[in-house]
Amino acid sequence: MRSLVLFDLPVEKAAQRRAYTAFVKGLKKAGFYMLQESVYVKMDIDGQAAELTKGKVNKILPKEGFVAMLRITEKQFSSMDFLVGGCAGDVLSNDERIVEL
Repeated sequence: MRSLVLFDLPVEKAAQRRAYTAFVKGLKKAGFYMLQESVYVKMDIDGQAAELTKGKVNKILPKEGFVAMLRITEKQFSSMDFLVGGCAGDVLSNDERIVEL
């Protein structure tokens, strides 16, 4: 399961830029990586983990702007078509699970 955070935050004033920077740093600290500007993605093992991720995001929300969170399955994520550009090589983008014992 993947959790996607999509946001549009104002950055006109210095305080807004600081809030934007703090939000992005918080997302990265929570395990998100940037898919594209203002779209961050995190892999969650199941729905319960995704709920915990949602709680972490709720704690770092800025006061202004728009933030949305979407959960999709690995199969849906791996079927994403890149029309221009491509996926970064260090990002796992398939629905296979690796289990090491």
